[in-house]
Amino acid sequence: MASLDPQLTVRQASQEFCRRFADPAGGDVCGRSFPDLVHPSIRQPLVRHFSRLVEGKRQRFVSHVVAVGADDAPFTGTLTASVVSGGTPDSDAIVVSMHSAGDEATENANVLTSQKKLLSEIDARILEGIASGLSTIPLASRLYLSRQGVEYHVTGLLRKLRVPNRAALVSRAYSMGVLNVGAWPPRVVDDFIK
Repeated sequence: MASLDPQLTVRQASQEFCRRFADPAGGDVCGRSFPDLVHPSIRQPLVRHFSRLVEGKRQRFVSHVVAVGADDAPFTGTLTASVVSGGTPDSDAIVVSMHSAGDEATENANVLTSQKKLLSEIDARILEGIASGLSTIPLASRLYLSRQGVEYHVTGLLRKLRVPNRAALVSRAYSMGVLNVGAWPPRVVDDFIK
């Protein structure tokens, strides 16, 4: 558990929360921005949820998250956030509680952070095109490649993400956080481009 101020800065945290997120060099989790503790692909939607809390439009929300703990070790879990009012606007706080999922759920997250720079620039553009529904020829035209060039890169992406087809490629990319959640047209998170 942790307590955040309205700017989403961690003010207080339980020992378990600190253990999960503490900097191995001895840095403290208090004073850090909470969105910096979660995976880049879910920051934007999570900040929108927190904005609704701060604005008073909601009192509580529950969300699935991929967080990045100490040593860049990822873990998935459920985040519950609630507003706690202290009587004055300056004393309002947000209490967050995170419950980790089992090891099976973090297996996909491990693939994600162990290979942060996963895609070349051209692979990223091809993945974005596939995710937006483009077939090979329009994609080749857009990227100034031959049809065979696009197919070559698609085959490489299928192998890299260990999936059998394009639909599974897009699904896997979203589940790993490679494609930005809540953005259209689909965009690859910059952290994954070499």
